[in-house]
Formats: sequence, C-alpha cells, structure tokens
Amino acid sequence: MKSILSLLLLFICGISYSQTTISGIVTDENSQPIPGANVIIVGTSTGTVTDFDGNYFLTVSQEPPFTLQASNVGFSTEKQEVTANNQEVNFIIKEGTSLDEVIISASRTPERIFESPVTVERMGLKEIKNTASADFYTGLDNLKGVDVNTNSLTFNSINTRGFATFSNTRFMQLVDGMDNSTPALNFPIGNLVGMTETDVMSVELLPGASSTLYGANAFNGILIMRSKNPFDVQGISGYVKQGITSQEAAGDNAYTDVGIRIAQKFSDKFAAKVNFGWLKGTDWVADNYQGKPGTGETRASLNYDGYNIYGDEVSTNIREVAVALVEKGILPAGAEALVPSVNVSRIGYEERDLTDYNAESVKADWGLYYRPWANDFEIAYVGKVGTGTTIYQGTNRYNIDNFFQQQHKIEFRNDNFFVRGYVVADKAGDSYDMVFTGININSAWKDNQTYYGEYVGNYALATLGGATDAQAQQIARAAAETGRFEPGSVGFINAFNQSINDPDLTTGSKFQDASKYYHGDANYNFSHLWDFAEVQAGGSYRQYELNSGGTIYTDYDGPINYSEFGVYGQIQKQLELSDDLQLKLTASARFDKSEFYDGFVSPRVTAGLTVNQNHNIRASYQTGFRNPTTQDLFIGLDAGKAILVGGAPSNPGRWSRNYDISTSGQIGFGQPANITQTGEAAYYNSYSASSVQNFSESRNPADLEVGNPELVQPEHVSSIEVGYRGKLDILVVDLSVYYNKYKDFISTENVVAPLYGTAGDNSLSIAAIANGDYQVYQTYTNSPADVNSYGGSIGVEMKVFNDYDLGGSYTYTKQDFDQETYPDFQTSFNTPEHKVKLSFGNTDVLKNLGFNVAWRWSDAYYWEATFGDGDIPAYSTADAQINYRVPKIKSMFKIGASNAFGKEYYTAIGTGSIGSIYYASWTINNL
Repeated sequence: MKSILSLLLLFICGISYSQTTISGIVTDENSQPIPGANVIIVGTSTGTVTDFDGNYFLTVSQEPPFTLQASNVGFSTEKQEVTANNQEVNFIIKEGTSLDEVIISASRTPERIFESPVTVERMGLKEIKNTASADFYTGLDNLKGVDVNTNSLTFNSINTRGFATFSNTRFMQLVDGMDNSTPALNFPIGNLVGMTETDVMSVELLPGASSTLYGANAFNGILIMRSKNPFDVQGISGYVKQGITSQEAAGDNAYTDVGIRIAQKFSDKFAAKVNFGWLKGTDWVADNYQGKPGTGETRASLNYDGYNIYGDEVSTNIREVAVALVEKGILPAGAEALVPSVNVSRIGYEERDLTDYNAESVKADWGLYYRPWANDFEIAYVGKVGTGTTIYQGTNRYNIDNFFQQQHKIEFRNDNFFVRGYVVADKAGDSYDMVFTGININSAWKDNQTYYGEYVGNYALATLGGATDAQAQQIARAAAETGRFEPGSVGFINAFNQSINDPDLTTGSKFQDASKYYHGDANYNFSHLWDFAEVQAGGSYRQYELNSGGTIYTDYDGPINYSEFGVYGQIQKQLELSDDLQLKLTASARFDKSEFYDGFVSPRVTAGLTVNQNHNIRASYQTGFRNPTTQDLFIGLDAGKAILVGGAPSNPGRWSRNYDISTSGQIGFGQPANITQTGEAAYYNSYSASSVQNFSESRNPADLEVGNPELVQPEHVSSIEVGYRGKLDILVVDLSVYYNKYKDFISTENVVAPLYGTAGDNSLSIAAIANGDYQVYQTYTNSPADVNSYGGSIGVEMKVFNDYDLGGSYTYTKQDFDQETYPDFQTSFNTPEHKVKLSFGNTDVLKNLGFNVAWRWSDAYYWEATFGDGDIPAYSTADAQINYRVPKIKSMFKIGASNAFGKEYYTAIGTGSIGSIYYASWTINNL
C-alpha cells in the first residue's frame, strides 16, 4: 500500500513539475497596455491573448527553456526566453505603420501590405475600434478608393473602380471564407445579415480584378472579413449604442445597436463561440417627387410619374381609349376627335404611404472549433442566421421585410491548406414590391379600363359643354378619382394587405423566394515541401437552386438548378538581387467553366521591387471574369414599364403572355384577337427602344432599327496596374494607377417587340408599333462596344504634433464609353470622377482619451439604373467621435456622429436623403 501511495505521489509530483506558468504584461513604447496581443510559444500553437489591461497568464505542459513571442497587428513581434517556472515575462512591442500590417488576401498567404503585389486596403482592430462612423461597415467609406452607395439605413453597397449599382454583382464579399451574397439577388446586401462588430478581427479589401484567386464575382473587387478565433480571443465582450437618426423628411427617431460575443477555449483541443447582434432604427424616408425624365415634371402634369410615387407608372393614351369607346358604342361617332392624343397617368401613392420605414437587423452566429492534435490542424463548424427589414432599390423599390438568410460551413484547415463546404439559403419573408403595391391598390379600387373610360367620357362631355382642354382635363380627373382609397382608410388598408400577400404581380406585390446555393472550395500551399518557390493550387464548385415559384425567375414548373466550377494555381518567387533590392514575382492562372458556356482561362502576373526596405514598386497584369448572374440568366419578371427576361439559352422561351388586342384595330391586318408572345420575341423579333421613341415622334418607318440583342455571355476584364508604397521620412505614401478594358460587358438593353409581324419587314411590324400592339422588354445581353475605365488614387498618412494621426487620399475614376453611338446601352458607371477623404485623430490625446474625425468629399456624377436616372450633386460629409477608456472596468465609452453637420445628401436617384446619426456607446472587454 505504501508503495502504491509513493508511486502515486511521485506521479503527481511529476505532473506538477511538468506544468510551467508564465505571466506578464504587453505594452507599447509609451507604456500603454496592448489588449488582444497574441502571446505564444514559438513553434507551437499554444498561447493566449492579453486582457484589457495588457496582462496575460499562461500555463503549459512544456518545460523550460523555450521561446515566448508577443505580437499584435500593427506592432512589431518580440521574443524572449523562458528559463524557469513562474517567470514574469514582460514585452514592449513597437507600433509600426500601416505598411507593416500583415494581410492574407492579396496572394492567399501572409505578407506585409508593404510587399503586396496589388493594391490592398485594410481595417484592423485599431481602426475598427476608432472608426468615426456609426459602425465599422459604413466606416469602410473612409478607405482610399472605396465608394459606398447608401440604399437605406441598414443596406450599404460597397464598390471600387466604377460600375456601381445596389445590385452590385461585380463585387464579392466573403465572411470567414463564405460568400454572403443572397441566392435570390446574387449580390451582397451590406452587413444586414453579416458580422457582429465585436467579433471582427480584420477587414481587407482588394479593389480591381481578383477573379484569378477568388472566382467569378470578384470582378471589380473583393471584401474579405475575418472573425476572431475562440482559441485566440476568449471571454465575453459586447457593446450598446443608443442615439437618434435625424432627417428632414423623417424627423428625429430612436436608433439602437447592441451586440455580444461569448467565446471559450475549453482545452487545447476544443473552443467555441457565439455572437448576437440587433440593430433597430427608422430608415431614410425617400421623398423625391420630381417627375422621371420623359414624364410630367410636377404632380399637376397629365402624365406625371414621380420617383417616389407608385401607381402613377400606369399610363394610357386617352385618344386610343376614346376610339375603343366609340367602336363599342359607348361614345357617339366622332367623339374621338374631341379627345387629344396625350398620355394620362393614374394618381399614385407616396412611398411613405406604403411602408413604415422600419429598419432592423437581427443576426446570430456560432462556431465549434476542434484541434484533435492540439496543433494548427483545425476542424470547424460555423452557422450563421440573420433576419432583417430594409429598403432595396432595383428595377423597382422593395420593402425587404423579415428577410431571412442562413449559412452553414464545415472547414478543415491548417497553416498550409483548407477545404471547406457551405450552403447559403434565403427566404424572402414578408417582402414586397412597393411599385406594384401602389399599382394594385389602384386596381383594387378601380380597374384601368373603368378608370380611363370614366376619364375619357367626362372629358368628352366637358368639351361638348364648352370647357377648354385644361378645364376638361381637370373635370375628367376629378370624376375618375371619385371614391379613391385614401391612405389609412379601411379600403386602402384592405387593398394594401391583399396586395402584399399575393405573389401574382397582376394582382399583388409579394416578393417570394426560397433559393439557395451550395459551394465548396479548397487551397493547398506547397511552400513547406520545398524552398525554391511558394506554390499554391486550389479550386471551387458551386451549385445553384433557384426557387421563386415563378415570381422572380421562370421556375414555374419547379426549381432551376445549374452549376459552375473553377481551378487555379499560383507560383511566387522572392529574389534577393542585392542587400538593398528584393524582387517578388507572382504568376497565377484560373480555369472556369459554367454548364452554359465554354471554359476559359484567367491569368495574373505581378511583380514587386523593394528598395532599401522603405520603398516598394509594384506592377500587375490581371484578368477577371464574371459569369452571368442568376437574374441575368433566368429572371422572368413583369416590372411594369418592361418585362425583364434573362438571357440563358433556354430562358426566353419559358416566359409567355397572352394579349387581347381585339379592340386595337389589328383585325384589318388579318391578325387574331388574342396573341401569345414568348420572351423569345425580345431576342429574335424586336426593335431598339430608342428607335421606337424616334419613330413615335417622326412617324418615319426609316427610324426603326432592329434590336434582337444576343443572349448573355460571360464578361471579361483585363487590368494593368502600377503602384508605389513607401516611407518618406515621417510620411507614408501609397499610390496606384490602373487601366481596365472590358470585353462582352454585361448590361441590360430595352427593346420593343411587335405583337405581330417581323421586325424589319417594313410593313406588318411597323403597323403593330404604330397601333400600340407591342411589348417592351428589358433584356440581359453584352455590349458590342468597347467599355473601358481608368483612374488612380494616392493615400498619405503621418504623425503630426508627435502622436496625432493625419491621413488623406484622392481618387480619380473615369469611364471610356461611346454612349452616343450606343444610346440603348447602360453601363451604370455611377461613380464620381473625383473623391477626397481626410482623417485626423489621436487614440491618447490625454490619458485614456481619444478622438477621430473623418471628412469626405465627392464630385457630382450621373446615376443611371433601371429604377431611374439623374444627376447626383457634389457633397461633403464628416463623421466624428470622442472616446474615453476605463481600464478598471475594461470599457470604452464613445460619443459620435455620422454626417455630424447634418447637411443631407444622397448617392443614388430614388433613395432617401442621408441624414445624421448621433449616438453614445459603451463597449466592454473588446480585445
């Protein structure tokens, strides 16, 4: 028994002896604690993270001696030897410049921004904590070369280097490697169902073509957000922001944003985390009541169609109505001569009558992380869910209500490889189209035939009674409007509820979708196997499942499935030319194949020359591609002013509609009373929309030009870029210039398809157009024209007055496209030619007291989109914040304002003017 006890005691002593405890503090050169710094044993993944006061405590099974390393983003890496148990090891790490920050996105391998072969913008923990904007995501607008278009309070669209729309399918957004574009819309919807601020580790943005490494939609740029791993960052952290939004149209309204992160490392093998975020406010009210181009300018105009008035899109030529009424014997013969040939629109409803402008985002995510051998090999499961309410502007304005998206990922990775698979699924919830809601409320009260019949009948009677045209129009309008559903009335509410719950756009406006896609990708870095060069290879596969029940896509008979894949390789070599000259060369290529198109290769070649460790000159030739999106391929949607028909090979024939033309005079042309037309007419039997407009004014058949756009094909871009990064004494400079050349540029083209006859036959089809027997289509196709863009940017930053951070940037962006030759083609460049940004701040102007101010100015530009076109005036805006840290309670208190001076502006036609957000926040334990 004594022997057993002795052996047990020796065993316990042996275990106790093998446990080594180290503690200490990590500070900067000014003795300020560094929270969130990584402290690890060199050569292992064993380590910990400093707390809010910079302290750390680490117990390991390894016996001394060994080397301990401390590091943090934006700081130097320092090492010290551990020679005894219970040793106190303190580190002083030096703050570097932005050029010292480590990125992964540019080459899929860790490297300093200074050495990156392409332009990269980055927000780290320091920038996220000290952003002057209301949240980190809108703070991206302060980065050089970045444009943020504000769709609504909770939906911002990030873009770089031109061609910006809210449905920005040229820009990719990854969250921990997962594409968070919605399956239904095929583009990111900002951070509505994205990341919680306390879980963001870093944000990296690559402007320009990145398709070689990241695939199709990384065409004009990619945003890569990474979260904190619970093995590295543990504990409970959270924030509360409370304030108001202030807008002239909406007044002052409450604004609340809260988030919490809980992470725990249970052992060297298992860790987990969970995040939750909730934001609620009142959206920016859209009240642009100016008439759209080509319609009446004011509400008193006969054919008025206001940007934010819905229902007035319905318009009819009243003489044609009079002719039909005479033919039916309702009006006496000759009465049509009393009625002028003018278009009259119905009276619509203001957008504020059709939405409560609730802006809300609720999101949660969780992750389980397992390291079976307690080293860098990790297996992770991550789940994300989010629901939100916002306003989205596409072809029409949509109230996205209770939209739901979920993602689930399984990933295997270590320092040399990853293999991941994930699914992204969405549900439209209670979302609806506000334009069709206005149209169908009007129809529920009085159908168009009755409305215009009453209008024309009363106009004719008034004219016979001696009224002038203006008087007769007024009498006719008043008679037709009698009994209209006023906003808030029982009839209005009933018609509204009926419309938003009906997915049939002929009678309702419900936005219905439950689409998803499955994605898998992998990458392997072979650099640990040999020394001559760093070689990587990888690939991806995606399967789409479109399921809108025929309300968005032509999936009337069940979900539409299709797939695409790609493989790529990269080799990178560092050459030591001399002690002061290093050259880094990179060559990459990617092969991609969609089931609808032939495969193609996208190459990339880059070179970076480092001189004296302080100057880096880079040059690159990059190519990118963009497969047509789900909507480009399979949309089949009546948007009111046009029918949207996608350009997949089988799609046009899937759309069809029956037309009753029994009253339009076609009988004289030998046509039947009812005609069924498919979407194929848009691509194979149509005239260009601009030529039909010219014909309507001149009545000269020679003005008609055959449209017949080609079915949509993949789009390509070739980009040349040169740049410089360097330190010039206290000044850090980063500049670049680029030229992009696009081939088969994807856009939409409006055409007009006659209901009978063949376009270009010089007879029957012309009669159909002249008689009003036609259908307007919006097709998805490629431009035959050359579309090019070019520009450049320069950013500078320095320390002034010892510890104050001063930075600024200038960006120039220009499109090269012959719009006059191709009047029907919209490129939607939508980007200011000049943009200037400045920032000024100090994290410790006094002990624990900091501030930051960011100012932006944008040149005027022209916005063009399917919803509406128009000029965007130049604007300037400033965000500001002041913060105070209380280390004893591990907290930061902040008071801030976005658009602090309250000068409202807008970035697109049809959206609400952007007001101000004033807030106070409390963040706790955010390492």
